[in-house]
Amino acid sequence: MSSTLVKIMLHVVFSTRQRAPFIDAALKADLYPYMATIAHQRGATVMALGGMPDHVHLLLRVKASHKLCDLVQAIKAIPSKWVHERPEPIPEFGWQTGYAAFSVSQSNEARVRSYILNQEAHHRRSTFKNELIGLLEKHQVEYDPDHLFD
Repeated sequence: MSSTLVKIMLHVVFSTRQRAPFIDAALKADLYPYMATIAHQRGATVMALGGMPDHVHLLLRVKASHKLCDLVQAIKAIPSKWVHERPEPIPEFGWQTGYAAFSVSQSNEARVRSYILNQEAHHRRSTFKNELIGLLEKHQVEYDPDHLFD
């Protein structure tokens, strides 16, 4: 083949430090677009971004050349610094150290996008902890329950 042809979509999830409810409606209105901009500046596309006050979900389209850990680190670290430097900073704001990422097939793109964009409805029935464990089990990701959250 004379060129590299890929379509890689990932569902990425991470929480605030200690799952504290830092992301209110006002912060979310600025934070989410900023996170999407950071991803775009690094060559990724945010196809959906949603969450709750204590966690974020992204549907990302990434290039074959992306190093996922570096991309997620930038999406978390740069906005975190911005939150601390705002006119009304949130000194305690931070993200959980790690993240979860799951591959998304083309046939599931619409379903995952809807899931991410409808987090509020989903969380009327489930906690973030139960949601994350359910995603890990559905995608058969091994994890240590004692080290799942910081």
